[in-house]
Amino acid sequence: MYVKVESERLRFIALNQTKLRAENYIHLQDAIRNDADLNPNNLGQMVILPSSFVNSPRYLHEYTQDAFTYVRNYGRPDLFITMTCNPAWPEITTELMPGQNSTDRHDLTARVFKIKVQKLVALLTKGKIFGDVKCFMYSIEWQKRFASRALTAVVDGKITP
Repeated sequence: MYVKVESERLRFIALNQTKLRAENYIHLQDAIRNDADLNPNNLGQMVILPSSFVNSPRYLHEYTQDAFTYVRNYGRPDLFITMTCNPAWPEITTELMPGQNSTDRHDLTARVFKIKVQKLVALLTKGKIFGDVKCFMYSIEWQKRFASRALTAVVDGKITP
């Protein structure tokens, strides 16, 4: 089902490049102008993914720039926490039908992981176990169908072990 949704999103982007103003991207025009041997008719159809498309190059660049802004405004992070999803968590295994594995229910695994991460973030930010949190950000990496999330936080401007 995810592949259908993703392919429809990509099809919309490909068919609506003019609405997304892809022709205005100056770097693409410069690359075509600077290469004398390049025939624009041989290029095929260039599709530029917008920054709203998750994990596109523009999205990742924007996310990186946000991280740099946090460091510039709040200083270097004090905490770097990595949390990995365990497919054998009781919250996951008790909801499985007989004969199912956690790999059969990606939706359940992702939902339980998200809830646990939200609880961890609330504990760090609202519970203030390491002090006042100036800011935090996180990213998600999917490896072998399971998620891990890295949480970086700036706490009181002090380095916390």
